Amino acid sequence: MSSALKTDRYELTMLDAAIQAGVGSKPVVFEVFSRNLPAGRRFGVFAGTGRLIPEIQKFKFEKPELDFLEKQKIVSPQTLAWLANFTFKGEITGFSEGETYFGNSPVLTISGTFAECVVLETLVLSVLNYDSAVASAAARMRIAARDRKLVEMGSRRANEDAAVAAARASFIAGFDATSNLLAQKRYQIPSVGTSGHAFTLLFESEAQAFSAQHEAMGDETTFLLDTFDVEKAVATAVETTGGKLGNVRIDSGDLSESAHRVRNQLDSLGATHTQITVTNDLDEDAIAGLSAAPVDGFGVGTSLVTGSGHPTASFVYKLVSKFENGEWLDVSKKSRGKQNFPGRKYAYRIIENGLAQRDELSTSEIEQSNARPLQIDYFGSGSNWKPDLESARKRFESSLQELPAVAKRLSDGEPALEVSFTS
Repeated sequence: MSSALKTDRYELTMLDAAIQAGVGSKPVVFEVFSRNLPAGRRFGVFAGTGRLIPEIQKFKFEKPELDFLEKQKIVSPQTLAWLANFTFKGEITGFSEGETYFGNSPVLTISGTFAECVVLETLVLSVLNYDSAVASAAARMRIAARDRKLVEMGSRRANEDAAVAAARASFIAGFDATSNLLAQKRYQIPSVGTSGHAFTLLFESEAQAFSAQHEAMGDETTFLLDTFDVEKAVATAVETTGGKLGNVRIDSGDLSESAHRVRNQLDSLGATHTQITVTNDLDEDAIAGLSAAPVDGFGVGTSLVTGSGHPTASFVYKLVSKFENGEWLDVSKKSRGKQNFPGRKYAYRIIENGLAQRDELSTSEIEQSNARPLQIDYFGSGSNWKPDLESARKRFESSLQELPAVAKRLSDGEPALEVSFTS
């Protein structure tokens, strides 16, 4: 399906006016950036290009889209004719998926004619803002969980498309699995899931429910303990499986206290290898608060798919340069509180002894051995980039380890790296 109408009307009205004024073909450069990280956050995680670039490739106005625009009188006949032949022919560079970023970082740069660049704004921002918000929240949860298992299970707390996007973004930032089957099919992310309270309530007794689940799913299934009484459920679960019980899940109450009691009871009954998973509206702070509890894994839903209090990365899409009278002219918005650095920028991370010191933005390329380029070619002449989820996951791990230790603190604080700009 075409992605061309995944846009705001004002993109097409700007396009229409520019074409009629004869300036639609003017070469320009747009940049995507966030003026600041969300308050208190120490870094962000860039995600979404693996979804965005295929959407741009499908951004074409075919007969159904053109008929709609004509019937609704959205644009002029002249612009309809232009749209009928539209395919993005510009260039796109940007941060690698999984890269950490900071305020004013040019995470994506789109160059081409004004007409072909302006129509992409809404699509670009809708994908990158959501995916990066989820990935940034997921990264904090990964830090809090340390080496324990993290499962994304927020499908029922997001719309159906966002649910799949969230599974992908959280996997980039270190989650181990998802509950969403379309995410597994589309992106090969491992999926997990066993049963809920309704399954237990379907049977005449908890013992019957556990027995049926064990027979169908085997020793590695996960029994949900808190439908009635947790202590009785543990005893029933161990008896039902003969102690060969893979996992149990706790979904209510004081999770730390319950985990300790369940661990002690399992061990006393000989089920020493049974693992404990906890769920129930967890966020990074709740996960960190369970650091001393005998918990092997966490299932996270609402907080993850809503960016843990910051549901958008606050990216904007701004014109920074235009070609006029035979030369490039750098431009920027001057509104109070919304200023930005003018000109196309190259981004580098300065590394010393294996640790990042700062990010540098420059309107010209930097040649020094300890400056790691942060941008890659996504689209355009010579680019052979293809979506690679495993590479994005590895980039996140490497980028996070490169940051100073303060970046891994969950408390509110200043960004872990400063960003400097030289024209």
